[in-house]
This record gives sequence, C-alpha cells and structure tokens, in this order.
Amino acid sequence: MNFEAVIGIEIHVEMKTKTKMFSSALNKFGALPNTLVSPVDMAFPGIMPVVNKQAVINAIRVSNALHMEIDHELWFDRKNYFYSDLPKGYQITQDKRPIGKKGYVEIEVNNEIKKIGIERLHMEEDTCKQLHLADCTLLDYNRAGTPLVEIVSLPEMHTGEEAMKYVEQIRSIVIYSGVSDGKMEEGSLRCDVNISLRPVGSEKFGTKVEIKNLNSLSNVQKAIDYEVIRQSNILINGGTVEQETRRFDETNKETVLMRKKTDAVDYKYFTEPNITPIKLSQDFIDEAIKTCPELASEKLARYMKLGLSKEEANQILSSFDLISYFDECLTKSSSIKMIWNFLTGDITSYLNKNNLTMKDLKLSSDHLIKLLSLMEKQEISVAQGRKILEVIIMSDEDPVSVQEKLGLKQNSNEDEIKAMCEEVIDSNPQSIIDYKNGKDRAIGFLVGQVMKKSKGKANPQMVNKIILEIVKNK
Repeated sequence: MNFEAVIGIEIHVEMKTKTKMFSSALNKFGALPNTLVSPVDMAFPGIMPVVNKQAVINAIRVSNALHMEIDHELWFDRKNYFYSDLPKGYQITQDKRPIGKKGYVEIEVNNEIKKIGIERLHMEEDTCKQLHLADCTLLDYNRAGTPLVEIVSLPEMHTGEEAMKYVEQIRSIVIYSGVSDGKMEEGSLRCDVNISLRPVGSEKFGTKVEIKNLNSLSNVQKAIDYEVIRQSNILINGGTVEQETRRFDETNKETVLMRKKTDAVDYKYFTEPNITPIKLSQDFIDEAIKTCPELASEKLARYMKLGLSKEEANQILSSFDLISYFDECLTKSSSIKMIWNFLTGDITSYLNKNNLTMKDLKLSSDHLIKLLSLMEKQEISVAQGRKILEVIIMSDEDPVSVQEKLGLKQNSNEDEIKAMCEEVIDSNPQSIIDYKNGKDRAIGFLVGQVMKKSKGKANPQMVNKIILEIVKNK
C-alpha cells in the first residue's frame, strides 16, 4: 500500500522590536541572563501590560504579505498552564480572534507554483529560555515577554521539500519586511511540524506526530523525510502510529521520542482582563502596509522588469548586503546588466577568494558607477576596467585617477585599428582559409592577435567588426 504524508507547520517568529510585547524591558538577543526583565514580564502584583504598537504594525505587515484577512479589532486572551518557563502561570496570546486569518503563500517546487493555505496568524509573548543541566535547569527570563507571531498553516504539504520551501518563504517574508532577523540557529524563527500518513486517495487523516523546534531549513526536510519512512514502516508491518511529540537528532539524522501524547490539554482560555479590545482604524492598517519594506518577491519583479532574468535576480537576492549595494548602484545608473556582471562576477569572486564579505568591501557605489561609465563611454576597455577594479576594490580610489596613473586608455581610432587589423590578417593567411571553411574561431584568433599588438588598448568591439569586414571581403 502506498501512503501520502499530510503536513502542517506552526512557525513562531520573534519580532525585532525595541521593547517586549507588553513591557518596557529591552528586547535584545545575547544579553547577560536575567538582565532584561521587568515586573510585567514576571506578573508581579499591581502591574499592567501595555501592547507594543510596533509589534502590532509588524503583525499587520506579515498578515498582508500572507494575503490574510486582518481583524480591525485587537483581542488578547490568557492561556493558562503551569510550567517552569512560564513565570506568570499564564501566557498572553490570541485565541478566538487572531489578527490575521485565511491566508496563503506560494512556493515553487519542481518548477511548479503551489499555493499553501494559512489558517491563522496571532500575536503572543514568548516564554523564558531553559538550559537543562545534569542536576538542574537554569532559567533566563530575558526571553520572557518577547513579541512573537505564530503562523499556522493548513495541512496542505505532502513532502519534506514542500515543507522546507514553505518555511523558507515565510522566513524570507519576515526578514524582508523587517519584522524579524529570521535566525533559526538563535531561535528567532522556530517551527514545529505535524505529520501523519494516510493511504493515497484517502481523505481521512492518520495519527498525528509532532516534531518540535526544528532549527534549520535542511533539518525541516530531513526530519520529515525520516518520519515519513518511520511511519510507513510501522504501517506496512501492521503496526499503529502513536500520537507523540518527537525531536530531530542532528547527529543520527533521525527523530527521537520526547513524550507520548494523551488527551488534549485544556488551557482554560479566557479574555485577557487587563487589555481591553483595541480598535485598529483602516488608516492605521493602511499606513502599516504602505510603509512595509520591499519584499523579496517585489524585488524579484522589479529586477526582472529592469532587464535581469529570474536566475540573475535571484543571485542578487541571495545576500542582503548585496541587495543593499545593488539597489544603491541602481539609484545612480540604469546600466543594470553591467552592474550585475561586475557585482556577481569580479567583485564577488574577489571577496570569495579572500574570504571577505560585502561588508568588507571598501569600493563605494559612486566609484563603481564611475568605473562602469568609463567602460560604457569606451574610454577604457573591459579588460582595462578590471585592472582598475583590482586597485580600487579595497582602496576606493577614484577610478579616473587610477586610470591616469596606470596609463590606461582605450584606442578607438578607426584608422589606426584598421591598419593593425590588416597587418595581422596579412601575417596570418591560414586564418582566412579556416574562416572560409566554417571555422569561426579563426576570427577570435585574429582579434586576439590585434589586441596583443595594441597591448590591450584597442577597442575590442571595433577590432572584431573591422576583422569581420576585411575577412569577408577577401
């Protein structure tokens, strides 16, 4: 019997805000343990939570990017349970009325676009961080109260690759919108996967297994692929899949049992009494959306409209520092292909070779555009431009000054170039015979000889044109 995996994903995203969700304590990763805590985070008597306005704006932006219906009234609820990571004994979240609902995201798998439905997006506060040692558990309350959005998909994914692409797309949206840094390794974006198997063609769901806290895109796919095989083997051998919570063991590349699941926990939700419902005006929602930074999909469309292919645009989108530099260059020049060629070619190659990043690049966008302009005006050749680039890439010298210093100037005098071409052709009669016999590389050889004769200063486009004209008339 063949089985189909049914996969749903819950993603927790820590928001990049100055302060926490309901308190004035700083929201900052990496501080000394228990140094960023307020009485609100600890639920001390007499405290009152205040909703973080920027967190609401962030939630609206993500909801809009996910094509969701946005609630015009903000409601919060208490989720009541006792656990060591929850100092209050309850968590402020959104239960009945999430800020966003009924959305979707599009992913590309095997060159096909697939739409994945999203049930809801709600805001809540994070719990504290636990560090389990051999004889005790250490608690860091710095994370308690950190603003979160939880994004809950519909169970519409069926492979590890689809799930990985889904998480990747959500991560891209929250990063580009400025909502989160999306660092899975630091816990800024955490995902729990729910997976069950059913016979192909069946509409009935199988027993659900949850895989907790997957901390990288590759682990999302690996964990699901392993779990599909594990559950398939159980079912094929006549066994029963049990409802469990598991984790992914990166060393052994397998899921490991954490605990068996019993009845669903009753969290006794009720409306948060210390936060009255907040009206969100249409103007407030519109402004949050209007001021949202450009998303990756929007950048891709813009770059393609300006003349890049999808593959070329995606090369730029692979690095935020590259995007920033590229966009800066585009404000100063419309020569997008030339900018792209030098950025993804010579400059990236130099940085990689020297174990550097775009952050280490000293060359200003002004001087790069000035260098490209010299080539566009044919004052220097591309080869000469590359020589200048070698000097200015980590010094940011003026390219014109370096050009003069190195004595680099392209020769575009047609009479002089024609004389050199004729001399080279007369010295290489076999190349004419080869060309007439269909060997096009003979032209390349002749062009190379002229460039050698001119010490690389002849305009290569002009050389190529004149060589072709002379040879065709021989």
